[in-house]
Amino acid sequence: MENRQYDVSALGELLIDFTENGDSSQGNPTFEANPGGAPCNVLAMLNRLGKKTAFIGKVGNDMFGKQLKAAVEECGIDTRNLVMDDEIHTTLAFVHTYPDGDRDFSFYRNPGADMMLTKDDVDADLIRNSRIFHFGTLSSTHEGVREATRYALDVAKEAGCIITFDPNLRPPLWKDLNDARKEIEYGMERCDVLKISDNEVKFLFDTTDYDKGAALIEEKYHIPLVLITMGKDGSRAYYRGRKVEAAPFLQEKTIETTGAGDTFCASTLNYVLEHGLEDLTDENLAELLTFANAAASLITTKKGALRVMPERDEVLDFIASRK
Repeated sequence: MENRQYDVSALGELLIDFTENGDSSQGNPTFEANPGGAPCNVLAMLNRLGKKTAFIGKVGNDMFGKQLKAAVEECGIDTRNLVMDDEIHTTLAFVHTYPDGDRDFSFYRNPGADMMLTKDDVDADLIRNSRIFHFGTLSSTHEGVREATRYALDVAKEAGCIITFDPNLRPPLWKDLNDARKEIEYGMERCDVLKISDNEVKFLFDTTDYDKGAALIEEKYHIPLVLITMGKDGSRAYYRGRKVEAAPFLQEKTIETTGAGDTFCASTLNYVLEHGLEDLTDENLAELLTFANAAASLITTKKGALRVMPERDEVLDFIASRK
């Protein structure tokens, strides 16, 4: 598997995040059209860390779709399996940022081009040539794209890829949250690495005792490596019955949290690519979490995510400055 063409391929949504950018001279709120979508954010960070990546998805053949394709290629991500839809427009999200940097999303996706990806659109050979296949649940909100995602997962499993999963729950995009729960469970049944947030653990298990949530995940799904992100409370890794916790890198200069989870996720995948999933020590897990927490912290000081991911040395210098 070491000789495969891509380190990571990812399938999912690619969209425009309209983020608040002050007011106009007339007093109207202005928005900046930032490239967005969790899977490509993850790939962009992996490219910063020197990895070779490819994206599988669909955008509209419109001004926003062309902007996204150019932005993704600028980051070094292979777009041979980025499909341009001539009929359905690119998905848009308007992001409201609260004073503490947290966010609210309003989606324009009824339908959006990312929902239109079909099984026939998926380049199976691209997945077979990847060491890791990564996905989330926004590519499972509707029947056609759900079939495409499941087909891609089957190809990845058959090819022996490491399968990584970030649920990335966005309640407004689900007609029924019971469907969201089923799709998260489907992903957890098939992944080797799970990155899950505190609010998603609460959603699934109705608990804020994250050790309890992790124990339930381990008991039912037997996922080798589970990572729980807890925002300002840091993160935890659960690996073969052991737990390691790392403190956050809190920032006074936080602008917004968009992309923080994706930056953390990418850092995790990078560590797995470099160290594998076997025989990880507590020191390995602490190193993984520390780097991922620091990288996630750095992205909160910038607007957007995909184009402004930190370099490896920037993260290491930041960690050193906090010691």
